Amino acid sequence: MNRSIEFNSEYIDYKDDILSLIENFSASNGQTIKDHRNIIKRFRLENLDVNIKSFAIPPMLNAFIYSFFRLTKAHRSFDYGKRLLKIGINTPTPICYCEYKSKGLLNKSFYISMQLEYDFPISEVINNKNFPNRVKILNDFVLFTFKLHENGINFLDHSPGNTLVKMNNSRLIFYLIDLNRMKFEKMNFTKRIMNFRRLTNDKEVLKIISREYAKLSNRDDDEVFSLMVKYSNQFLRRRFFRKKLKKILVK
Repeated sequence: MNRSIEFNSEYIDYKDDILSLIENFSASNGQTIKDHRNIIKRFRLENLDVNIKSFAIPPMLNAFIYSFFRLTKAHRSFDYGKRLLKIGINTPTPICYCEYKSKGLLNKSFYISMQLEYDFPISEVINNKNFPNRVKILNDFVLFTFKLHENGINFLDHSPGNTLVKMNNSRLIFYLIDLNRMKFEKMNFTKRIMNFRRLTNDKEVLKIISREYAKLSNRDDDEVFSLMVKYSNQFLRRRFFRKKLKKILVK
């Protein structure tokens, strides 16, 4: 198979070690963090902790598209990670991406980043009504999202598990992960409110979030809350329909 790779110049000294881990990924003894459609493993390299994300081999049509018309998920993750850091948005430091092609079509692909030691994902705050300082954390998360929007970042996978929170004394630092679905564009009001639709349909949480976002964007509280509820419910209905349709087609 043909291989293409791009490295963050700051980590080029680790190239041989990382390539060895990639080429022996299935048999390697790293700590498995996620094992679903994509697999994420954590490895220790001398004084460096890294995550290697192995993307699922795409079906033939997608492999053709990724080979000739669109950047792969691994490539986009690497590029978007570097771009976010330049803007001042935190994400685990990108180290490299690596792709393998077989007969001209994408086969395996990997994204490698620094391991992030964090305290909790924002999902724990959203789902736990008794989470300490819940309202303050949610308000800070809204400010973080507002900063994304002000910088023209439409994070299409803005779901509860894709923002990690690290506590630095009393200061909260937010990190984006799972970066391959993102647009850099001017965010109008509709796009901004729709960007919250994957987070929750819990009206108590949406009330907190909408109130803070309304304050930051100088909009009416009730208007923002009503739209957040509308878009969240639309998203859930469509997701339910897709799952139901998939079950029917699989039978």
